[in-house]
Amino acid sequence: MTSYREALLAMDAGNLAPQDFDHQTHIAVAFEALREDDFFTASKRIADGLKRLTLAAGVPEKFHATITQAYMSAIAEAMHLGDAQDAETFLVQNPDLLAGVFLKERFSAACLSSDLARKVALLPDRVPDVA
Repeated sequence: MTSYREALLAMDAGNLAPQDFDHQTHIAVAFEALREDDFFTASKRIADGLKRLTLAAGVPEKFHATITQAYMSAIAEAMHLGDAQDAETFLVQNPDLLAGVFLKERFSAACLSSDLARKVALLPDRVPDVA
């Protein structure tokens, strides 16, 4: 892939190889989708693409609705609060998204490991500590 935009288009077309889709690319592709579409359209686009990827990898059960929606929300919020004009800058400005810390702050391990969380975008079951 020469760009995250091209990765998004390849994911849309079902041509993105699962081995080319690491966590960083996942976040950057979501950023690109959110730049192009409104939140709900971008969320569906990414969810559909992830379902195609997990199916192509032979592990459709790995699609996780709660994590997907949580990341889409967190990325959209960071985009709104920040000023990144491209995915590369966005990634540098938001290392917390790469680390996934916000998931552990908002969701218990029991919630995220549940079958329901894989199928339904659950709301957080924890209140983050506010210092």
